[in-house]
Amino acid sequence: RWRDYVSRLAWERLGIGRGKSGHLIPRLEDALAKFSRRDSAEVVQPVRTTVALQKHRGFLGMMPCYMENDGVLCTKLVCFYNREEGSTLPPVQATVVLLDPEYGNVKAVMEGEVITCMRTAAVSAISAKLLMRPGTEVLAILGSGQQARSHYTVFTEIFSFKEVRVWSRTREGAERFCRSVAGPVIVCGSAEEAVRGADAIVTVTGSTEPVLCGHWVKPGAHVAAVGACRPDWRELDDALMKEAVVYADSREGATAESGDVILSGVEVFAELGDVLNGTKAAHREKTTVFKSLGMGVEDAVSAKLVFDKWNAYTTSQL
Repeated sequence: RWRDYVSRLAWERLGIGRGKSGHLIPRLEDALAKFSRRDSAEVVQPVRTTVALQKHRGFLGMMPCYMENDGVLCTKLVCFYNREEGSTLPPVQATVVLLDPEYGNVKAVMEGEVITCMRTAAVSAISAKLLMRPGTEVLAILGSGQQARSHYTVFTEIFSFKEVRVWSRTREGAERFCRSVAGPVIVCGSAEEAVRGADAIVTVTGSTEPVLCGHWVKPGAHVAAVGACRPDWRELDDALMKEAVVYADSREGATAESGDVILSGVEVFAELGDVLNGTKAAHREKTTVFKSLGMGVEDAVSAKLVFDKWNAYTTSQL
């Protein structure tokens, strides 16, 4: 789509997320650490508020965040849907609004899909940096949409995998994914085939029932679970959740919104920010699950980065 092309071109031209260090990941690591310190002068962020769109099998989520010390006020409006198979309608649509915290005026309105995809993949990569065993070789991706592509881009930028596998509900989706990315990918006929022996697994599906079973996952693997953002939606089965050490971006978010956490009855061991702050351990020797729900602070620092880079770019063109 034209909007996607323009958004991605702008993202690349601004140099955000490019290269192994990038601009985005260090800012997100700092934001996650600040969030987990629970200092209201650093981050004020409620759990996402949702409104059910029952007629359309969807939800409107509102994700505000205020970072007083950094002078950042931001909110994201995101609509996400449980689409029927074969639907041509988008599963997610998002808009990010950056405001001036002193005057209250809108500074920028940004198309939110690229920001959401890139910051989500970047946080998943942070989880892998912290929790994945050294010397990993095989990455498996379950799902073939925008989030699958952004995770492929970020993970293959940062880590040196020898093999990348993908599984999708349809062969066409997996093959379309392969055509859309730069490197070699093995298309697998089943989720089990994709994840057997994998060192890192990313689940980015629209599923409401488990697609990843614990007895398929090799001991010591790291799983970044990105889909299933409602209390009654699942991507991971009980066996995996109960075997793994579970981490989250937000403990409150995971216990309020994640069906994988709520329905399995497991406890969140730590937030990524706790590990970054040195207050909780990174159990690399064990099977680990990072449950990603997404947070307003991630959108806020990403939007501020885009805004600052865009200002610098436009000034340089004068």
